[in-house]
Amino acid sequence: MSESGDRRPQSAGDQTGDSRRTPVSKRPEAGARGRTTIADGVVEKIAGLAARDVVGVHAMGSGLSRTFGAVRDRVPGGGGGRSNVTRGVKAEVGEVQTALDLEIVVDYGVSISDVARAVRENVVDAVERMTSLEVVEVNIAVSDVKLPDEEEDEPEQRIQ
Repeated sequence: MSESGDRRPQSAGDQTGDSRRTPVSKRPEAGARGRTTIADGVVEKIAGLAARDVVGVHAMGSGLSRTFGAVRDRVPGGGGGRSNVTRGVKAEVGEVQTALDLEIVVDYGVSISDVARAVRENVVDAVERMTSLEVVEVNIAVSDVKLPDEEEDEPEQRIQ
């Protein structure tokens, strides 16, 4: 309130008030109009797709989780509606930051450190661009190497 008793906000140029005050905004910032929350699963999907885009990543998740996922996808009502995009990805999402754990299988012959670096860069770029969350860490566990002569871990389909 100014010394004269009126309740109008003082501008930065008013001589009667504190000259350090900033001008009053006539329109609230967009963030002041509501709150946006992003579910862990959303970040997991974004990260999973970004990681799979990297050359040298054969699959996501451990062999056991891929096998169980393949079986679950084949059973009616067994979770086939949820895609395997999030397999091998775990996200912890806060209000402004997120941390990710990825489990990958790499192709034989590729540089694991180069693949891990490329996965990190791709995941950070995609998640930060799409969610505006700060990615504080991306932990990568390489659980297997896909050899050229290995068969896929997924079980054979018995019903034709």
